[in-house]
Amino acid sequence: MRQATRTQWIKFAIVTLLYLLFLVWVKSAWGLIVVPFIFDIYISKKIPWTCWKNAENPVVRSVMSWVDAIVFALVAVYFVNIYIFQNYQIPSSSLEKSLLVGDFLYVSKMSYGPRVPNTPLSMPLAQHTLPIFGTKSYLEWPQWKYKRVPGFGKVKRNDIVVFNFPAGDTVAVNYQQSTDFYTLAYSEGQRIYSRPVEMDSLTRTQQRAIYDLYYAAGRKQILDNPGLYGEVLWRPVDRRENYVKRCVGLPGDTLQIVDGQVMIDGKAIENPEDLQFNYFVQTTGSYIPEELFRELGISKDDQMLIEDSAWENNLLSMGLDRRSTQGRLAPVYHLPLTKKMLTALSGNKKLISKIVMEPEAFAGQMYPLNLYTQWDRNNYGPVWIPAKGATLTLTEDNLPIYERCIEAYEGNKLERKADGIYINGVKTNQYTFKMDYYWMMGDNRHNSADSRYWGFVPEDHVVGKPMVVWLSLDKDRSWFDGRIRWNRLFKWVG
Repeated sequence: MRQATRTQWIKFAIVTLLYLLFLVWVKSAWGLIVVPFIFDIYISKKIPWTCWKNAENPVVRSVMSWVDAIVFALVAVYFVNIYIFQNYQIPSSSLEKSLLVGDFLYVSKMSYGPRVPNTPLSMPLAQHTLPIFGTKSYLEWPQWKYKRVPGFGKVKRNDIVVFNFPAGDTVAVNYQQSTDFYTLAYSEGQRIYSRPVEMDSLTRTQQRAIYDLYYAAGRKQILDNPGLYGEVLWRPVDRRENYVKRCVGLPGDTLQIVDGQVMIDGKAIENPEDLQFNYFVQTTGSYIPEELFRELGISKDDQMLIEDSAWENNLLSMGLDRRSTQGRLAPVYHLPLTKKMLTALSGNKKLISKIVMEPEAFAGQMYPLNLYTQWDRNNYGPVWIPAKGATLTLTEDNLPIYERCIEAYEGNKLERKADGIYINGVKTNQYTFKMDYYWMMGDNRHNSADSRYWGFVPEDHVVGKPMVVWLSLDKDRSWFDGRIRWNRLFKWVG
């Protein structure tokens, strides 16, 4: 072995110590196989890591220097992305006005502790699909079990959290941006069996049979028509879409929503300052000027002017009946409004005639799809949020709420038989949860697909906590007319 210098030994010692501390942090003994390679890089130099530098051809040296730099950058980004922070862009208005469409965030993986990846062999910065190529950005083998290394704390109530979409394990590719596979299959099954069913008159067993019928028919429809729905894929936890919502319910809480107010264990929680609901706004006869929309902060995507005459009966049923001298209904807008925005519009009597909250008829099917509850987005529950180590007695009324936790998230085989419930082949009426779960909701309550629609967020789906908005772009404006929201740059996320 060649004689190493004192400087080389010092570098080797520092790098090895830092690497060993990293292995202790992530609790990985397998990582020790890298130590001999570190020794070779700094001390023994048996492997010609940089042999390309001795090439006579300058083109080879130039190309390989770029390859070397790119590989190093990708490896660095890979580890930073997994263990320290991740960039995330707000794609939808579900958290407005707390976070805006066009906000770019740094998401801290350290806040709740980074996860060891389920799919370690993946391309950095690509969630599940490679741009341009359209292929998977990860290899399905190997897949590691869930493990989270120590972080700075745990998820707290009212934290804004980035997480992997729980219902995103199965996706119909052409619909992955609009709805989850299970809701899609159920709705397609309902469409196939178009005759309405009076659920009130059915037993729980009969209701379950109706759901199974709808889901099976819808699933077959999707699988048999890949040209319409796209390929149906399964994705590991860390390759599911990233969502961002506010945590309103913690493990062990009993959550209920009463007239839009979230209650925990019977007590109202503090609402976000910029909580929004949808309203129908009728003017006195003129249109709302763009300057007022800008002042209120309502984006063009959220400005819906209702001009279709087919809406008239619905609008009249809501009391929006003001007419012009020509007999036509005065303009009606469908808008998401905070309390401040609602007050500002209501006080403008010259422009605004009447404001009505959006009725529940506009909401979709609530979670769980296979339990008839008559819950809606403003009046939901109560539901108990599972906590790690807690044991629940299973009944016909609560099994649909928790069966996805038991089967899909915790990997058990659950069967309903004539004589009872079987978990992993054993008859039982109890289940002890292996993970903590959370209830996530958007601040834009009527424009948020959240836990009310797809249920609990398991702890192994939690990605991190948004810390700071480092850039914010308003797509409704040009570069010379306020496209960059300067007042949001480097704003801490509350």
